[in-house]
Amino acid sequence: MRLTVLVYVVIVVLFRFTGKRGLANLNTFDFVVIFLLSNVVQSAVIGNDTSLLGGVIGAVTLVAVNAALNRWLGLDPHAARVLEGTSTTVIKDGKVVERSVKRLALRSGKLGHAVRTQTGGTIKGVALGRLEPDGRLVVVPRPEEMKATRADIAGLESRLAAIEHILRSCSTRTEKDGPSEHGEPTGGGI
Repeated sequence: MRLTVLVYVVIVVLFRFTGKRGLANLNTFDFVVIFLLSNVVQSAVIGNDTSLLGGVIGAVTLVAVNAALNRWLGLDPHAARVLEGTSTTVIKDGKVVERSVKRLALRSGKLGHAVRTQTGGTIKGVALGRLEPDGRLVVVPRPEEMKATRADIAGLESRLAAIEHILRSCSTRTEKDGPSEHGEPTGGGI
């Protein structure tokens, strides 16, 4: 069981220092490494015991260590920063931060694709782009590129409610007054 925990720690450290890549950003080579890694460490995790019980003990140990580590990271921001890392600015004021992109081994095409997916725009329209420790790219568009704010939407909803109220009151008056001699509704109107 101690060996299983040690293997877990070694793999976490390896992934921590190989970069910020979430599951959505894994390429074919990353998947091959993960599959082969599971075979490579299998004997270290369960030893020579290839029985069902040996596999269950190894699996339970890995899940328990992972759950404990996640709880610890949730409670201790310092440990989270050390073990998971911090965000890295990759776009600033519409320009790619080349030093960060090279250090993270990001391809500019993937970065541009991520920006298009999130904003529908280009890198030039981004005020700030950060790669989070879990591999997510957080994009903050430039103010002039933002399509609508929540305040804009709230204002439009308010105006729409006022228009609906006017239409309902006109409809009520029209029904109450009845049609004119030409067949047109009488009363106020828009």
